[in-house]
Amino acid sequence: MAITPTVEERSGCGRRARLAARVMRRFVRPLVALLPWSPATLRLAPLLDLGAALLVPPRGTKVARVNGLPCAAEWVRGPGVTGGSGKAVLYFHGGGFVACGLRTHRRMIARISQAAGMPVLSVGYRMQPRVPIATSVQDCVDAYRWLLDEGCDPGGIVVGGDSAGGYLAFMAPLHAIRDGLPRPAGIAALSPLTELDTASKIAHANAALDPFIPAPRLRDMIHVVFPGAELTDPWLSPVHADLGGLPPVLIQAGSVEVLLSDAELMAGRLGAADVPCTLQIWEGQVHVFQVFADISREGLAAIAEIGAFAREVTGAGARRRAA
Repeated sequence: MAITPTVEERSGCGRRARLAARVMRRFVRPLVALLPWSPATLRLAPLLDLGAALLVPPRGTKVARVNGLPCAAEWVRGPGVTGGSGKAVLYFHGGGFVACGLRTHRRMIARISQAAGMPVLSVGYRMQPRVPIATSVQDCVDAYRWLLDEGCDPGGIVVGGDSAGGYLAFMAPLHAIRDGLPRPAGIAALSPLTELDTASKIAHANAALDPFIPAPRLRDMIHVVFPGAELTDPWLSPVHADLGGLPPVLIQAGSVEVLLSDAELMAGRLGAADVPCTLQIWEGQVHVFQVFADISREGLAAIAEIGAFAREVTGAGARRRAA
């Protein structure tokens, strides 16, 4: 049986968001186009997370380091959020599988925590080129297993991530279910990478519009992160996986980003697998625009939607429907 995914086109792009897109097109996109995907360059990429120490989370946020995992992780509780509910968001940061980390995403994650009313376990999974992609996926599965071992009800866990982390937000539950673990309550994916074959992205109309990502650079990323991989391998490519066991999904994407192609394709594949999916397409917004919530009211609105989704799928009503 197949269901039709819900597609919500969110209109309106504020002046500051449009200005940010123009600045990115003028300065950031050319830099991304020129930076080589060489081992030397990629080994410096994690330094971006160190520089992000200046990005302080909202006042009232509580951050606590987590031990017992093979990678770095921390609890982030947004303003007014306490523990003890048995509910949590498990979040994987983006960064092309090679960059960013706990610091770069802490401010946005604190806002997600506040919107959802639950703590977020933010995972600094190990990245390429130091480890293969299989290790990154396993770190994320181990984080989910750790939450369950700590007493979290799987019906109270929402898995989330952006960009490369959006890829992991699909792959970690798929691998966890294969390993016999219960499925989480929901998945929230922000501008996710879901298709390893870059041909459709390069051919997409947004390849000329994206202010941030030059579509041909995605080929370099796939070549480095997935060397020699079969691009249709269901244990590497979410859109080719058996998606039938997944929980309800929320996907958010900007209308001008090149990864809209992946978001649309994944929504269709989820519907074909009878998995409820809502795809929100935000007018004029760039890749992972939620990170820029300080200058974009649409970013704040999108984070509020993520919080509402997390509350819905982990609520008592959701559990009754699943029973």
